[in-house]
Amino acid sequence: MNVIVIPDGAMIIVPLIEKNGHTYLSPTNFSKYDNEINLNPDFKVNMSSETPSGVRGRISLLAPLLDRTDAAIILGQRPPEYKPMYDVLNELILFCGNGCNNAHSLAASIVSQMDIPILRLAYPTTRDEIIDLINRVNLFLKDFDTSISDDINTDLKKPTEKFPFSDFKKILNNSI
Repeated sequence: MNVIVIPDGAMIIVPLIEKNGHTYLSPTNFSKYDNEINLNPDFKVNMSSETPSGVRGRISLLAPLLDRTDAAIILGQRPPEYKPMYDVLNELILFCGNGCNNAHSLAASIVSQMDIPILRLAYPTTRDEIIDLINRVNLFLKDFDTSISDDINTDLKKPTEKFPFSDFKKILNNSI
């Protein structure tokens, strides 16, 4: 099966795809596609005229692959309070830079609307979470079971714990 990864080039995931006998589709690996880029003229994404050209460019590179995509793996965004486990270069190689958050979110949104199996994973912040991520990617690639996905929201982040409004009112009243 053909699998795409968002963000493209997350090297912690890419070798697992090929190890499990699948094909990794990359919008930036033109050598796999006979050095020919065919932008799909029928591909339509509702983007504002204010959408930055960098976002448009990244999505235009992703578009030709969508017709051939059978499954997707989406890695969520790095949490704001994240303390890097490795140096900058190793973090970039393992988890890839997502280009920009807008392109990352738009690509994930487009892929989420497709009728394909999608594994959504929160950004790993500990060694144990990295090991769990690798195990779940391998499980997903064996039978494409999406039930092992993380519960990440549309911003590709883990949902924050919410508490009732009445508790908020108590906290507010007690602080006055």
